[in-house]
Amino acid sequence: MAHPPAGLRADARRNYERLLTEARAAFAAHGTDTSLEDVARRAGVGIGTLYRHFPNRHALMSAVFEDAVNDLLARSRELLTDPEPCAALVTWLREIVTHASEYRGLARALMSVSYDADSALARCSNPMRAAGAALLTRAQQAGTLRTDVSIGDLLQLTNAIALAAEETPDDPGLADRLLTLTLRGLKAVPQ
Repeated sequence: MAHPPAGLRADARRNYERLLTEARAAFAAHGTDTSLEDVARRAGVGIGTLYRHFPNRHALMSAVFEDAVNDLLARSRELLTDPEPCAALVTWLREIVTHASEYRGLARALMSVSYDADSALARCSNPMRAAGAALLTRAQQAGTLRTDVSIGDLLQLTNAIALAAEETPDDPGLADRLLTLTLRGLKAVPQ
């Protein structure tokens, strides 16, 4: 979970965490334009408490995005011990697509609001690339994926697949088919 600001009292920390949990659920169910009053009500606090922790919608979206990314980073660390490096990478990429679909529009909304180096997108980019690179390197060293594949290209493809799936909600299997097709093209060819 995204860390609350240092120095918060225990009750304020609980409020922060409840707000973040409820915002994640609301954004996943209804998109980023969900009512902040509803998020506060579901968290059992007033709207003033929400605004004390998150001064605007962008701040709340950033915290939710970082929380989701932290889950993906934790998952990548777990998968580093998987005995099947290629399967571990595939699992992680599928989870990226799933997270992207759950928080439809979140990354796009953040991109449209902020391009600065301190944005949630910028802060999460390097750790995600490093996590993916570690999983990719294991699969390449195991001889299951081509060595000329870069993590940047693989993450771009994964994001494109997530976007295609978001734009085609009536085909729930699309993301999995596209990811499978992509990964088949990345398999190492025996020499």
